[in-house]
Amino acid sequence: MTKETTTKCGFVAVIGAPNAGKSSLVNAMVGAKVSIVTHKVQTTRARVRGVAVHGETQIVYIDTPGIFTPKRQFDRAMVAAAWDGLAGADAIVVMVDAPSYIAGRAPADGGAKRAAAAARRAAADTDAILEAIGAKGDAATLAPKTILAINKVDALPREKLLALTAQLNEHGLFSETYYISATRGDGLEDLRASLLARMPAGPWMYPEDQLSDISDRLLAAEITREKLYLRLHQELPYETTVETETWERTKKGGLRIEQTIYVARDSQKGIVLGRGGQTLKAIGAAAREELSGLLGETAHLFLFVKVRENWADDPARYREMGLEMGD
Repeated sequence: MTKETTTKCGFVAVIGAPNAGKSSLVNAMVGAKVSIVTHKVQTTRARVRGVAVHGETQIVYIDTPGIFTPKRQFDRAMVAAAWDGLAGADAIVVMVDAPSYIAGRAPADGGAKRAAAAARRAAADTDAILEAIGAKGDAATLAPKTILAINKVDALPREKLLALTAQLNEHGLFSETYYISATRGDGLEDLRASLLARMPAGPWMYPEDQLSDISDRLLAAEITREKLYLRLHQELPYETTVETETWERTKKGGLRIEQTIYVARDSQKGIVLGRGGQTLKAIGAAAREELSGLLGETAHLFLFVKVRENWADDPARYREMGLEMGD
């Protein structure tokens, strides 16, 4: 038999509420960083495909933006991209952040308001996702390829996990349930084995050594955006983006990368720069170190900060991220 007739290849869509751990799961399954991870919600803005090969089987993981109730045009484009990720998927992994969901469904106890509000949003978004999946087709059609992945199980006792499992499975949408910790790796081998068994026969979609469909230029911009969010999580509004402007070789053969951080208002520019430019310098150093490791060579990174009002209304920004601007 030829390699083409013995190989298997399929798509796995990973969906869930913002901060459910989707990007962490995809990175863990691929075995490399293909999607950025921060504690800021809606970090992933477009569909990112991560590619993993196990023997003769290739799995293409689709990391989708978190599904939430959209309020702006850009939000609607991200949510649409997430739902589009389900089209043609051979398996769907619905991720639920167990601690957040349980906290969001518990009576208010007067604790930290910010954390409580975030938990309520996460639980509401998860419930809306389950209802929407059920509305997209009958359970008999969806259940065979839909898997429930309850994440961060290391943070909860067994009795709470079992109660949560029973509650979520009342929807009748899932063929299997897995308890995982995307960051620690708990339960991932069992989940991977289930996904491998679901992949159909067929030729691979990507070369064996390709880990993602994201370009180096876009990955570099995403790495810098990650460091930006990690450094300025509370101070920096969501309306910030990073673009790789130049990617070139110097006369000595070195790699020179120039990026621009775009903010929505002039006041935000000062936040990114920091006193004497020290914040921007720290962001650049962190991004440069990770990029050099990912690219396997020293990257000379130069960052600039500019104001671009209403950048989320620019069709070019949507195209760059693989989003549809819509009406």
